[in-house]
Amino acid sequence: MHFSKKCSVFKVVLSALLIVALLQLLYLSFLSKLHGKQQRYKYSELFGSKKTANQGEKNPRREHLRYSLSTGGIFDGSGQYRVYKSLIKSDFSTNQKPGADPRSHHLALATHTTINNLHHLSSLLERWQNPLSVVIFANGQDVKFATAFVYALSLFCPQVQALVDFHLVCHSGEMASFPDQDREHFAGLEDMGCSGVFAKLESYRDKYKNYAIGNNVSYPNNLLRNVARSGTDAAYILVIDIDMIPSANLHHQFVAMLMRREPAADEVLVLPAFEIRHTRKMPATKAELVQLYQVGEVRPFYDELCPRCQAPTNYSQWVNLASRGSGLLEVAYTINWADPWEPFYIGARTVPLYDENFRQYGFNRISQRLVVARHLHKVEECPIFLTLSAAVNPIIHRASV
Repeated sequence: MHFSKKCSVFKVVLSALLIVALLQLLYLSFLSKLHGKQQRYKYSELFGSKKTANQGEKNPRREHLRYSLSTGGIFDGSGQYRVYKSLIKSDFSTNQKPGADPRSHHLALATHTTINNLHHLSSLLERWQNPLSVVIFANGQDVKFATAFVYALSLFCPQVQALVDFHLVCHSGEMASFPDQDREHFAGLEDMGCSGVFAKLESYRDKYKNYAIGNNVSYPNNLLRNVARSGTDAAYILVIDIDMIPSANLHHQFVAMLMRREPAADEVLVLPAFEIRHTRKMPATKAELVQLYQVGEVRPFYDELCPRCQAPTNYSQWVNLASRGSGLLEVAYTINWADPWEPFYIGARTVPLYDENFRQYGFNRISQRLVVARHLHKVEECPIFLTLSAAVNPIIHRASV
């Protein structure tokens, strides 16, 4: 009898343990399903899942992206490249009224890049807080990653949402689409926000190819510059590389200058371009820039690769200009174009486009300068290039100086 009681107690305990174990399994199963639902919700916005938190609401940004992708883009003049114009539109562009005066946003920045250099957009936006047209070139597997990254940037970064228009260029045989099977590459982006997207981009800087320095795929730099230029309706455009930084308050100073003096049809406004060590902080004033210049921490752009390409800018004259005390952006001196000068400049949107037959490195921008010279020759005997002067108004490129 005693043994029978012990057996009954054992059965009761065993049954209780089994019930507890079963409840734990049910609980874990519930948690697993809940986590899966949360993950699907988390990625629904990024990857356009059919199941969203609110079936009745549509995300205009995602819908625009879907439409842009569904068009298949357009071919460039050579038929070798597929161009997706305005893949992502900024709030600024979206809110522009049809037929509005482009002078409502006098100056826009246009730039180009590949995925491995897209992280530079963060520091560029810190300095340039105005309309920006960015075109990305991608090849092969990079096409879908480029599409997802630009959408993630536009989704999680308020400043990107507000100001940046994205365009995409790939080979004509490729088409852009969402990377639905590669969600693990973007895990946690929503939790990390904008900084997380840029951190992800920077961690991939060595993984993705820089086609500008490769031999297997030509980097169509002039096509990209033209796409970026045509991607904005601004009256004036500054075209630079994405790893360059314009001077502080350039947009505000330029608009103020326009109120006093608008450039003539045969004028473009040159900004001196410098290279600075990666370890150095960007100078905030011309005095800081000159100090770094004098000790060799800053040097003229392409000082080693092609000193003749920037020499006509006359850096010594610009550096030694006496301050006029007004702090306003002004024309410092006038220079006629000379071969093989490749200045960076602010020009009206009517300035001729770049010659898209030029690719990779080597005198690709100069082709457009020659077209500009011929274009302006119709107006005046020689084209005029004006160099700007202010407290500080150069373009600075981070380089290993």
